[in-house]
Amino acid sequence: FSGLVQVGAWGCFDEFNRIEAPVLSVVAAQLKTIQSALVAGVKQFHFEGRDIAMVDSCGFFITMNPGYAGRTELPDNLKALFRPMTMITPDLNIICENMLLSEGFDQARILAKKMVTLYMLAKEQLSKQFHYDWGLRALKSVLVMAGSLKRASLDIPEDVVLMRALRDMNSPKFVFEDVPLFLGLLTDLFPGLKCPRVGYPDFNKVVNGVLSGGNYVLIEWQSDKIIQLYETMMTRHTTMIVGPTGGGKSVVLNTLCGTQTAMGLPTKLTVINAKMIPLPELYGELDPVTRDWTDG
Repeated sequence: FSGLVQVGAWGCFDEFNRIEAPVLSVVAAQLKTIQSALVAGVKQFHFEGRDIAMVDSCGFFITMNPGYAGRTELPDNLKALFRPMTMITPDLNIICENMLLSEGFDQARILAKKMVTLYMLAKEQLSKQFHYDWGLRALKSVLVMAGSLKRASLDIPEDVVLMRALRDMNSPKFVFEDVPLFLGLLTDLFPGLKCPRVGYPDFNKVVNGVLSGGNYVLIEWQSDKIIQLYETMMTRHTTMIVGPTGGGKSVVLNTLCGTQTAMGLPTKLTVINAKMIPLPELYGELDPVTRDWTDG
């Protein structure tokens, strides 16, 4: 706040109601001080123990998502300092169409309609899981993936490219019962299209070898899960493996590790209990006095 006031800049604070209530009340007091100085039209005022300059072009904006878990309600004294504006749900069709156009798709309008319909039907018909996301973020990542697939294989029809992106980006996250349902929806929206999985014959052979070496029974869909994890880790920064006890999470992770090592890409696994380590030690921290950074 002090910096914005002194240079006369605007600041937008995202997800403001994630801040805890005690901190919010301090924020409210600080903003009230700034607002009073603005109303008085002073060029200098007392703020948090020191005199600072006031440039009256400064502005403060906040965004918040009410009614979510882990979000606090804004206290009334803070609400009174802001003018509320309500946002409506974005039109996914228009966003999809524009993103597909920018990724180089000619049939953007038809494909955007199919994609939004697929996500809407999947949200209604598939089982409710904590890790399922049918919102704008999930749509965007599929569109970016579809764009890179299109540029990599210009001779493949656009609807096949989008169908492949939708299937390959979503398949890894489904629970077993939802896979046939999703593939059914995909076939209904892209009738008559044949879209084979991208094959990794050498990789598959090594995966089966590592599983056999560990005395595991070779199950086709488990080998496929390892391929899915491999593909996911190529397109995402961070990957989380979820599932019931005894569902094969460790087997999938250890097999991928063993496969990559066997193929000349030495892969190490480091296991840490995140709850045992304080956050600054895990992620690193900035010393507030010396401004020195310590790695996590």
